[in-house]
Amino acid sequence: MRTLSAAVCGALVTTIAACGGGSGSSSTTHTLQNGNVSLLLSDASSEDWATIGVKVLSIALIPQGGGGNVTVYTAPSPAPFVNLEQLDQLGEIIGNVSVPEGTYTGAVITVSGNPGDVLLVAAADPEAGFAGTPGAAIASGDIQIQGAKGTAGNLSVPITVDFESNLVVTANENNQLDLEFDLAHPAFIVGHTPVSGTTEWAVNFRGPVRHHPIADITRLVLRHSYGTVDSIASDNTSITITKDVATIPIVNPEVAVPTDRTLTILADAVNGTLLYDVDGKTFNTVTSFAGEGSLLLNKYVRVAARYQQDGTLVATRIWASASFNSVWLSPEGHVLHVDRTNNILRVSNESGGSVPLTITSGTNFYFRGGTTPIGTGTAFLANIERGFKVHAWGDVLASPLAADGVDIETAAFDGVISAPSSIGFTYMRKFATAADDYTQNLDYISSATNNGKDSSGNPIMGFKWWNFAFPTVVTSGANAVSDFTSAVGGSANFGGTVGAIPAVGTSFAIWNDPASADAWSAPWVILVPTQLPLGKVASGFSSNMFGMTVAGGTVPVNVDVSTTPGSATLVYQVDRTNSIVTISPEDITTSAGLSAMTDGLAVNAPVKVYGVPQADGTIKAYVLTYYTGGMPSK
Repeated sequence: MRTLSAAVCGALVTTIAACGGGSGSSSTTHTLQNGNVSLLLSDASSEDWATIGVKVLSIALIPQGGGGNVTVYTAPSPAPFVNLEQLDQLGEIIGNVSVPEGTYTGAVITVSGNPGDVLLVAAADPEAGFAGTPGAAIASGDIQIQGAKGTAGNLSVPITVDFESNLVVTANENNQLDLEFDLAHPAFIVGHTPVSGTTEWAVNFRGPVRHHPIADITRLVLRHSYGTVDSIASDNTSITITKDVATIPIVNPEVAVPTDRTLTILADAVNGTLLYDVDGKTFNTVTSFAGEGSLLLNKYVRVAARYQQDGTLVATRIWASASFNSVWLSPEGHVLHVDRTNNILRVSNESGGSVPLTITSGTNFYFRGGTTPIGTGTAFLANIERGFKVHAWGDVLASPLAADGVDIETAAFDGVISAPSSIGFTYMRKFATAADDYTQNLDYISSATNNGKDSSGNPIMGFKWWNFAFPTVVTSGANAVSDFTSAVGGSANFGGTVGAIPAVGTSFAIWNDPASADAWSAPWVILVPTQLPLGKVASGFSSNMFGMTVAGGTVPVNVDVSTTPGSATLVYQVDRTNSIVTISPEDITTSAGLSAMTDGLAVNAPVKVYGVPQADGTIKAYVLTYYTGGMPSK
């Protein structure tokens, strides 16, 4: 659940790759040398949405010690939409920018805040209890953007993000910065359904946008880039493309939106780049672009690439066509259903529906942009589950589309954690559609497997885990497994039909680790706060606790609310007055914020809690929402 050196990665906004030009400036009078910055955006996913479209207007870096912010990205006019839902654990390349050397402590992301500047389309099969209509777009009049400033027609929302550690840009070197919109954050999109009336959707950017450091840029998985080939280098080692983005909301046939950003992409001179002629339905492997001018020049391309340590981009695959729609059409999205009887994968799309993919005996499956198949044919469907993020390709004119290849961008497993041991554990996942439920046993990765770096830059070997509320506090090393089994052993019990609230987690698995040959294994687990049903306060706030009951439960459970600075529970007041929904963060480390929350937690007041069950039967609250004005019905 996460996602500039000379490289800038913005986690949650994959679609923003359609970027316009930006320039940097500094308040200092002496001449500074610049570092190169590869600007990217990414996100964490939400099961409820097919499209969360935003317009990112600009990104600026905040220099240490004061002075003017340094703008590193400015959107073209009109600014394109970015679909955050497609950025699940992927980085979207905005472009390479030059940034004055120096130390930066944060960033300001500015998004457009006019009515209609946030698009919401519900997923085809959202979670049970979701207030929207599956597959339907939310009317712009029912979307309320929080924190907008300016005048009508020119509203925007500035989002200040403090870096977990300073970004130090050194001349002629590459650095990384990852900025993420967390779609799963409980306060990002809040649907308020009254007893009678229309559900209003409040979009709140204060809190869900954060910084996640990237220790190794070569491990970053990039979303496919689209563009038009402008030139081939004189030595045939690289191509230069002008980035294009798709029109959002999507149209049929899809139309490219050009940008003024360019990318230089190298051929893989060692392993070879797979080059697909979409129009001619042929492909070959190239180590340079010599002789490929007729296929590439002035054509639309879709590029799967990876970063090298020096910040250069190397293509693993390139699709080329005279039509943008042809390179864009191959489906990318989350797996919505696996039909192993008829060998069909249904992949969610941005219109709130799904695309059926026929898996044949010749379909090759790849993992995270690799060029060597990890499996072939229909039998491999046994290893695919709902929630995986995939990008497939094949004959786009076939109906249903027959997949030649399926790249598994993320192998996501999540759900209730059970049976933790020294070897592994089990995920049990339930969906609104019962046929998609699964039980998955995962072994931990080998203790000899490289698993990234810690905050000091030291390599981590073997399994690691952390609490969603504290993404930089990672437990790794010799005691990681034993500490994990202890952490997931607690539960809180409401009795009745609700019963015990178990520990919940999420993982992105890897294939064929030495610990689990030809199978998935868990390199890490994030303990995720459990979303409790809408409840009522049973006993008022006292000694950092309050009691709550939920519908279907027979006994109250105590909720532990932390007021400790740096680890305090995130508290939001949600007010609905005259059909206007307002989300107000309350800082309960202050006396005013604590007093407001205490007053809001009156007995029988409705309350929403996201928390982690503890061994003593309490729930440690990560996010707490209390309501004023019109009360919610669900």
